[in-house]
Order: sequence, then C-alpha cells, then structure tokens
Amino acid sequence: MRTVDPSDLTREPFKTIRPQLESVRKPTRPRLVDLYDVFGGILYILKGGIQWRMLPGDVPNWRTIHEYCQIWSKPGPSGEPSLLEPVMAAPVIAVRTPDSRSPQTSLIIVDAPSVKNADTAAETGSEADKIGSVIKRPLAVATQGLPPAIPVTTANINDRAAALDRFQPHPESLSSVALVLVAGGYTGDSFAEAVQAGLEAMVEVVTRSALHQLVVRPKRWVVERSFAWLEQCQRLWQNCERHLNTSLQLVVLTFRSLLLKKF
Repeated sequence: MRTVDPSDLTREPFKTIRPQLESVRKPTRPRLVDLYDVFGGILYILKGGIQWRMLPGDVPNWRTIHEYCQIWSKPGPSGEPSLLEPVMAAPVIAVRTPDSRSPQTSLIIVDAPSVKNADTAAETGSEADKIGSVIKRPLAVATQGLPPAIPVTTANINDRAAALDRFQPHPESLSSVALVLVAGGYTGDSFAEAVQAGLEAMVEVVTRSALHQLVVRPKRWVVERSFAWLEQCQRLWQNCERHLNTSLQLVVLTFRSLLLKKF
C-alpha cells in the first residue's frame, strides 16, 4: 500500500483534473497505473527536489512517472499550450467569483526574479550583475497571487519584452485589466505604450524605498507571496531542468496543486 506523503493531494480534489489527465491517451485497454499515484509522484519530485531515479518504491516506476510528466507538459505541434496550462484558467475564475469579484482581474502585478540555471540546461543566458547562467520567472499575478500568465525565459531576454510576449496569448483572461503594477526594471515609455496598445491598461511603477528601508509597497507584497509559494518547492530553488518548457510546466503545476489544496 502506498504511503501518504505531505506533498500528496487527497483523491477528492484530484477528481477535478483527472478527466484532463486521462484525455491524453485513448482508452484502448485498461490503464496499468493509477494516475493519482503518478500525479503524486510528480508532486513528490517537485516538493522534495530529488532526482527522478530517487522516487520511493511505493509509487509507480520512475520511468512511467517521467513519461507521463513529459506527455502532460508537451506543447502542441503548432505551439499550443500543454495539457497542464489550460487547467489553470477555470480554477482561478472559480476562486475569484465566491468573493464577489469579477471573473477577470482588473489589476495585475508583474515581477521577474532570477534563479540559478543547471549546467545541463539547453537554453542559457546571463545577467550583467550575476555570475553564471540564470533563468527568469516573470510572473503576472492578480490580487490573490494567482497567475493568469506564467512565462519562463533565459536571463538575456529583456524583462519588458518577456512580459509583453506573455500577455499576447491571454486576451480573454486579461481583457479586463486596467492597471499593471511593475518593478523599477519595467520603467520606460515604450513598455507603457505597448501595454496600453495591447491591454488598454495603464502602467504604474512601484520602486523600492529611497532610504533602503523595509517598507511594504502597495500591492507589491502579493507577487512576493507568489514567489514564496514557489520557493516551498525545493525543485524550483534553482532550475534543474534541461528545457525551459519543463521549468514552465513545473511552475504551472505548483500553482495548480496550490489551487487544489488551499482554494
């Protein structure tokens, strides 16, 4: 019998995503593994930060779990989102509506922290003030800290360009955005004009305290909390993946499991 791990979901919330996970394979014969155990194995990797081969023996074979993770993370042939990415939209809306909020957010907060890149990564880049290769996770989150847009880029990609590129595939979820709060790195008329043209939204730059004191900036703490959620997963403390898409899917999976557990 499989041991219950702290990273596990209960079976009840897992039922909400099981149909999407099962849809990747035609039911031609009975499935040999329980997808609940497969999903639990992926969450174990994500929370524990271990290698695939180090999975405990009471879950399906690590090769099976890794293969399912690749299938669920693979984008479409024409660049369509993976199976994991679309499952974020409906739960985010479901979380907002019980609080008498509009299904679409009117405010998003954007920032892009850097994390160390693995030496085996296929895509590399560096920043002028950092030694070695790093990647960035520019999050655009709503007031509850949940992201309608999640990109992952190498560090040599400009933050403003990465944010604009990620806004474009989300016209519906970002259609009601009126204000975009950004850090000082997004300062510039060209970025503000591009956001105004694409989202019809205003850009407000929230800078650090001029006195270098610890001051909670209005609404900025929301995106910082989202980064803290990611840091609870040891696999995300640095980029351990070879491909950027894999890193992206693990970030998506982190927020999706958070939705299933806490919201």
